[in-house]
Amino acid sequence: MEKTDQLMRNRAKAIRLIGIANELLAMARELEIGTSVAADPLGIGTRIEAQEVAKTSASQDHPVWVELARQTYEDRRRRAKIFQSDDLFGEPAWDILLDLFIAAKERRRVSVTSACIGSAVPSTTALRWITILEKQNLLVREADTGDARRVYVKLSARGYAAMLEYFASASRSVVLLDDPRPGILAAL
Repeated sequence: MEKTDQLMRNRAKAIRLIGIANELLAMARELEIGTSVAADPLGIGTRIEAQEVAKTSASQDHPVWVELARQTYEDRRRRAKIFQSDDLFGEPAWDILLDLFIAAKERRRVSVTSACIGSAVPSTTALRWITILEKQNLLVREADTGDARRVYVKLSARGYAAMLEYFASASRSVVLLDDPRPGILAAL
């Protein structure tokens, strides 16, 4: 029993630390967007879009959302494993969006190949969904300047804002983000 309690405390501490790290990343992103639009850190493209994302990030971004995204992605993998079928729960577009949202929060680049693997469907199916998501202006492709054979994908400004909106509305039932009481997130 003592060991279980210690594991729970350690997990709670780890989650808090991850939340703090993600909050720092979000703050850094806001500073970059606000001070260096010319550098285009999110690959946004225009000043107007950058200002919209900065406004969205400042008003809606929360460090717990990347944890909810990770948990959602892991739950999807666990579900397929437990039910022993990848065919029952396929939603490759959502898996790609989750993967790209997590990558954006972690400031990592995702190659098309990696996005295909993360979607848990055959590459041809994943590529078809990447094209659809690109046409919907939810993600963008960018060539690797160091290797002409590699192409990266990332959420567009619209895609990132949509993911923020999704997790903002989804998290309302899990976390009271507007609760002024100190330590409301510490329970996580």
